Amino acid sequence: MSIDYTFSTYENLRINVLRGLFLLLLPALLIVHAPLSVTLTGELLESLGMLLIVGGVLGRAWSILYIGGRKNRTVVTDGPYSICRHPLYLFSTMAVLGFGMMLQSLVLTAVLTGVFGSALYYTALREEERLRRNFGPDYAAYAANTPAILPALSNFRTEGDVTFNVSQLKRNFWDATVFIALIPLAELLEWTHALPGVPGIAIP
Repeated sequence: MSIDYTFSTYENLRINVLRGLFLLLLPALLIVHAPLSVTLTGELLESLGMLLIVGGVLGRAWSILYIGGRKNRTVVTDGPYSICRHPLYLFSTMAVLGFGMMLQSLVLTAVLTGVFGSALYYTALREEERLRRNFGPDYAAYAANTPAILPALSNFRTEGDVTFNVSQLKRNFWDATVFIALIPLAELLEWTHALPGVPGIAIP
């Protein structure tokens, strides 16, 4: 069977979508911010958001370990791919959710997660068109029993040994730096909004 699915094609598409959306939203993030009064709820949101970003980065590395050594050859159905069909998108969305929470605004969290989550879901649909064409009934059977992005933890299964691809791990490392950079960026935005005389719109 001829395989025309290229992992890097959709990986690059996902990265470009994220970068483009972020550049579009960055001016709004410089203007719109949470109320500056320090509250326990805000501090909890910030701490939980940081954990979600770190969890998203680790989850992406976990996913790459499973897909990196078997891409283009078979339908990967174990590890993170046993709980959802697109764990890379799941963990990327988790990191964006964490960034929104670090901004300590429920409205910004909902907007950021909704925009990025929708873009990644659309990317996943495009990816699946080719996966179904390449792998036919094998992928159809997998998709019938595994949710697209929202995980089904009860489905988890894994093999004892996993073969990974070093180049894919290196790619994930550089991608991870982008997500990790969301932590100091959130702190920088908070500091900027606290400066006297900086215009902005406070929203909850």
